This record gives sequence, structure tokens and C-alpha cells, in this order.
Amino acid sequence: MSWQGFVTRATPTVVTGVAGAAAFEALRRAMAKAPLRKAAVIATAWGMRVVREAERKVGQSAEQVRLTVADVMAEARERAGQDVAPPTVANSGDHDR
Repeated sequence: MSWQGFVTRATPTVVTGVAGAAAFEALRRAMAKAPLRKAAVIATAWGMRVVREAERKVGQSAEQVRLTVADVMAEARERAGQDVAPPTVANSGDHDR
């Protein structure tokens, strides 16, 4: 008689555990198949294209934007604990202005 009470009380816990394990496994498999790296590479490539186009259209101000973005990225890397090389300025060859 006591086993029946134990089984009756334990059944919902076991069912919840099995459902949770199945959901976790399904999510793990879905995340393994997700093209996150590919999406990150595509987004970065688009960002580089936008910067290049802005640089072509605007010139000096685009370089300032690029340097600002480089500074922000360097600070983010520093906060994340990665070694960061200092940002460099591209030599435009036109220093007489």
C-alpha cells in the first residue's frame, strides 16, 4: 500500500524530469545545427561594406567613425579580458592639408 502512494507522488516528478531532459536535448541539437558563426561572419562582412562605402562617400569623417568603432571594440575586448593591439591610423598620404 505504501508503494502505491510513493509511486503516485513520484510520477509527476519523473514525468517532469523526463520532459525537461527531452526539451534540453532537443534545444541542444537545434543549437548545434544553428548557423550562428555563418550569421556572424555575414553581419561582419556587411558592416565592413557599409564602412567602406561610407569611407568612399565621406572620406575623413568615415575614417574618424572607423577609429571610434575600433576604440569601442578595443575597450570591449579589454573588458572581456582579451589582449588588444592599439588601433592604427591608415596613412592617406595627404598630410599637407
